[in-house]
Amino acid sequence: MPVKNRFAELLPEITAWRRDFHENPELLYEVHRTAGKVAGLLRAFGCDEVTEGVGRTGVVGVIRGRSDNSKRVIGLRADMDALPIHERTGADYASKTPGMMHACGHDGHTAMLLGAAKYLAETRNFDGTAIVIFQPAEEGGGGGDAMIKDGLVDRWGIQEFYGMHNMPGIPVGQFAIKPGAIMAAADQFDITVTGKGGHAAKPHDCIDTTLTAAQIIVALQSVVSRNVDPLKNAVVSVCVVSTDSTAHNVIPQEVRLKGTARSLDPAVRAQLEEGINRVATNVAAAMGATAKVDYQRGYPVTENNDQATEWAADVARGIAGDVDVNVQPMMGGEDFSYMLNERPGAYIFLGNGDSAMVHHPEYNFNDDAIPAGSSWFADMIETRMPAA
Repeated sequence: MPVKNRFAELLPEITAWRRDFHENPELLYEVHRTAGKVAGLLRAFGCDEVTEGVGRTGVVGVIRGRSDNSKRVIGLRADMDALPIHERTGADYASKTPGMMHACGHDGHTAMLLGAAKYLAETRNFDGTAIVIFQPAEEGGGGGDAMIKDGLVDRWGIQEFYGMHNMPGIPVGQFAIKPGAIMAAADQFDITVTGKGGHAAKPHDCIDTTLTAAQIIVALQSVVSRNVDPLKNAVVSVCVVSTDSTAHNVIPQEVRLKGTARSLDPAVRAQLEEGINRVATNVAAAMGATAKVDYQRGYPVTENNDQATEWAADVARGIAGDVDVNVQPMMGGEDFSYMLNERPGAYIFLGNGDSAMVHHPEYNFNDDAIPAGSSWFADMIETRMPAA
């Protein structure tokens, strides 16, 4: 089960789709051009059904096999949205939209799944139904959750989900996966510190919110280093500090902190939420100020099913040979987690080679990975639903 010859033949066409998506990035749910092109291509491939507007701007295609004796239905998912980053790749197909670029490879994911859909629609060498899912708003918008809430599972009867993400640092065309938690829960928090503003030359007449905020930032690091089991994974990062003043000589009345908390375990997630609230509130009180914490739970942990992981790794092994089945989990978040919360499945990493890391202005998806990625999508259908 090596890379399919058909994808070597289709590589120029799939690459052209990918670079067109790259030139025309769209954010969150505003992926109207991308979704429209995806839907048009799926119809041209001869998909049995194509539905637009799922989860606002998602696209779902249905490809039925030669028979349906197994009654099995498997979903393959790719994400479509870009990021609000100014591109610095220098590629001749670089983003035409200032301040937006495909800095995470969703253009490649979409193109690879389109390639698999074209092949599956041509061959139909499987027993059951393949559902190809093109999702908006992975980058912070919860598009996976929106598609689930719009009936993705029940409307199409999906029994298993499989997804993929490219990963810089892994050799091109190689795969990595692990059972259990592979991507973190991604929460965020806003802390508003309120004191007593005044003239910077008279701090004794004030309750200094900047000093209080600084103490909170430092103390928050104790939530992980002194509260969480050192054998568990957790991250707390304060990323934004802002005040209601821009003057050099004013102690502000209010300081606002924004940050993120990442975890791979539900108990640790609860511990982070409690710890951030406790530390911020009490440090502020010790300084004579107050702190109001707004903790927002985001994407849940991306949890690979044990058996589905074995199936996904076996398919990858047939394509690439050795597969890293003990890859370290990533502390980034991924809203494919919402789909895996509904049905068993697995999420796998595909090597992007020695490129800049995702979310970097010089990142670019490696088109040489396309045949392996499209083969994996297609082979998941053919191996999980073999033709009678």
